[in-house]
This record gives sequence, C-alpha cells and structure tokens, in this order.
Amino acid sequence: MNLEQQVQDLARRARAASIRVSELGSDAKNTWLLRCAERLEAAKPRILAANQQDMEDARSKGVAAPMVNRLALEEGKWQDMVAGLRDVAALPDPVGEVTGLRVRPNGLRVGRMRIPLGVIGIIYESRPNVTVDAAALCVKAGNAVILRGGSEAIRSNLALADELRAAADDTEVPADAICIVPRTDRSAIDVLLRCDEQVDLIIPRGGPGLIRRVTENSRIPVVKHDAGICHVYLDASAEPEMATAIVRDSKIRQMAVCNAVETLLVHRDAVQTVLPGVLKELHEEGVEIRGCPRTCETFSEAVPAAEADWSAEYLDRILAVRIVDDMDEAIAHIQKYGSDHTEVIVTSDYRSSQAFLRRVGSSTVGVNCSTGFSDGYQLGLGAEIGISTSKLHAFGPMGLEGLTTLKFVLLGDGQLRE
Repeated sequence: MNLEQQVQDLARRARAASIRVSELGSDAKNTWLLRCAERLEAAKPRILAANQQDMEDARSKGVAAPMVNRLALEEGKWQDMVAGLRDVAALPDPVGEVTGLRVRPNGLRVGRMRIPLGVIGIIYESRPNVTVDAAALCVKAGNAVILRGGSEAIRSNLALADELRAAADDTEVPADAICIVPRTDRSAIDVLLRCDEQVDLIIPRGGPGLIRRVTENSRIPVVKHDAGICHVYLDASAEPEMATAIVRDSKIRQMAVCNAVETLLVHRDAVQTVLPGVLKELHEEGVEIRGCPRTCETFSEAVPAAEADWSAEYLDRILAVRIVDDMDEAIAHIQKYGSDHTEVIVTSDYRSSQAFLRRVGSSTVGVNCSTGFSDGYQLGLGAEIGISTSKLHAFGPMGLEGLTTLKFVLLGDGQLRE
C-alpha cells in the first residue's frame, strides 16, 4: 500500500469509527479514558525510551533547543498528561446537551443539541503529549481523530498511540477512533488535506510554515492554532511590584509555550516608575532585552530591536520591549504584529482596563494577570486541543465544546405548517 492509499484508508476507517463512537454514552468513553491512563503508566518505561531516542535524534540534527524542550516527556509533563486523561473523564459530556429551548407561538419547542463534529485531523509538531490530549478530547466529544505528528517525535507518538488504541480494544470505543499516520513523509499531510469526504475539520498546531501550508492546501475547514505572539502592556498607572511579578511569570515560568509573553509594551509615563525594576528582574534571570531606541536609552543592557523582533515568537530567554505614548499606540502595535493569541494590561485604572478589554480582539485578553492563564486547564476546560487563533467556530483555548457543533431540535405535538 503506497502512502496515498495508506492515508486514505486511515481516513475511511476513522469515518466508520466516528459513527460508532458518536453513539457511545459517557460511561463508555470515560471507561476508555481511565483505561488509557492505566495503560500509559504501565508502558511508561517503553514510551520514555522512545521519547529519549527522539530527543537524541533531534539534537544530532541540530534542532533548536526550544523545540527539543517541547519534545521532552519529563516527569512533570508526563504526570500532567496522564492526569489530563482522568480530568477529561471527570468533565461533563457535552454531547446531547440541549440549550436555548424556546416555545414558538404554535407551541412548537425549538432548541439546539450538541453533537460531535465527526472526524478531526490534528497536524502538529514536537509535543508528543498532544497525541494524548487530542485523542482524549476528541473521543470524549464523540469524534474520531487522525493524528499526524512531526517527524521529530515519531517514536514517541507511535508508542503513545499504541497504548490509546490498545485501551480501546479493552473497552467499547472502536480502535479506529484513534488513528495515527505512521509515516513521516510531508506529502502525507497533503493527502490528508484532500480527504474532504471523510474528514470534517483540520486543526494545525505548529510554526508559521506548517500553518501556511495547511491553510493554503486544505479542502477541509481549518481551525488554526497559530504562533503565540503575546503582549503585556504596562499602563501609566501600573503598580511596579505587580507589573514586575506579572511580566516575570509571563516570561520565565515556562518559555517554550505559546502563551509566554514575547513583547512588552510600556506607557511613556511608566518608564521611570515601573520599567527599570521590570527589566532589572528579567536581566538577572538571563533574559536578553531587545528594545526600541527609547528602551535602549533607559536600560543600557538592552540591544536594539530589529523590525522582525516585533513579530517574533522566541520561545526563549528573549523579550522585545517598546515604549509607547499611549494605549492607542499599544493597541495599534498589537493589531499590527500580534497573532490574536493573548494580551494583558497591567493598570490601576478601571477605565483603562475596560477600554483594553473592549478594544483588543485577541482570543484571550486579561487585566492584571499572567499571560500563562491562557490555558485550558487554568480556564476550567480540562485538557485542551490547543489555542485557536481562528475567530470562526472556536476562538481561544479549545476544549470539549469546541469539538462539537449544534443542530436544531424540534419538539412538537402534531404541529403542521399550513
């Protein structure tokens, strides 16, 4: 079987499985999720050995350190991954929920019911934990999933998928509800993107090149999970200690993630009162400051920023810093260079906070908090499929409800349209 036939066969099998899994009750899906957690724990040594091989290969090929870090299934990430399966099992099942029920003048009751999307293709890079998170959410929402991870994580992804499918064999979930493309050929993506008769939605997670390739070539609707060019804006009234803590957490807590801050915008009236302490703290943590001319004048350790820095997703100890005259300039910068991911304002002024919330159109907008809260776990969604930067269908951290759609249901007692 050649590559095209193999991918098309996977899509057909996933379509057949999607019909079966869409009819399963919550108990059957939850049983599978809990069995997955058990099997992963039992297979942990084998999976971590495969992961170690992937990391060694990546290093030998000169893969950038942030990407290698994303590959690692270290202890904390492993625990979160397994706990995520149990968390998803504990979440309410959205399938079958009826909302918005209203009565028409003729007594006909009209509502909307949540139903699965069908078959979801996930195309992603690096992080092998996405294999587990994506499968868990897709199946709990009544869908089948086709997983196509990056070549750099192929051993890890296959080892994880083997256990997810084996757990399905132990339960009522059809094994083909979890399909993984076993080939690293990039052309496999192109074949999958043409399977519009079997696949209902494509979700790409990765760098700009992957996102561009998918959106330009897909015959299937796409929900993008694009780069995280996140901003923190320090308003004129920002409290210095709070501002320092928020910027530090947004940058240092975990850098190789899409919700880490990459650009700091600072009101000119906060330059003397707030900025020095913020930059001193970051510099002591080894963060390189790439600043506009005014920033370089204020902080001698800063290096001049290039135009490309304002649209960079560093995923590393680098932060772009620009001083602006007012909120209008800050928002204009976000609109020009941002990726509609996450933006935060630090301010003591209520009117400024409300204006920022209204005017900034990114998927997650916060006041006086870390950008790290742009996360499915933190927002109460359980494990997330990713953070959508597409405004249609789902926007922001995408959990179970984002993997369903709504149909109209009509409840009558003999009404006729005459």
